[in-house]
Amino acid sequence: MTMGKIIFYEDRNFQGRSYETSSDCPELTSYLSRCNSCRVESGCFMVYDRSNFQGNQYFARRGEYGDHQRMGMSDCIRSCRNIPMHSGQFRMRIYERENFGGQMHEMMDDCENMMDRYRMSDCQSCNVMDGHWLMYEQPNYRGRQMYLRPGEYRNFSNMGGSMGNMRWQSMRRIMDSC
Repeated sequence: MTMGKIIFYEDRNFQGRSYETSSDCPELTSYLSRCNSCRVESGCFMVYDRSNFQGNQYFARRGEYGDHQRMGMSDCIRSCRNIPMHSGQFRMRIYERENFGGQMHEMMDDCENMMDRYRMSDCQSCNVMDGHWLMYEQPNYRGRQMYLRPGEYRNFSNMGGSMGNMRWQSMRRIMDSC
């Protein structure tokens, strides 16, 4: 399996000093004084505007991202996570309430509108059994994003910052076509 590669730049439009990585980086300020743009050479990454994979998140696939503000970042990019490609099936159970309570649905494919498909107005916990997923605050894969890798997520409101106060309205699989 090949790893992705991302290059971070101190200034907008790929100017200033740069730092290249293929792995998770919990604190970019260890390498650059600030990070205002990035270029994904290969693979897929989540970038965050806070250290230790916290704060606003943005899914970045191969391409150029010349301005952190256009990515929805309130501050400069401070950490990143490499998203490994998954080639098997995708499976996730979503729950209406925290700690796997309330209505439950098992998903194996993308869902552009949770309310239309499941009559669920909110999703407060989930269990990702297989694959890597992105959740969106609005239907049709719009708005702020949250990356979910395999594991149990008992309470989204405990996930830090503004992410926990959000309602998740759509979700999609991160496919190997990044």
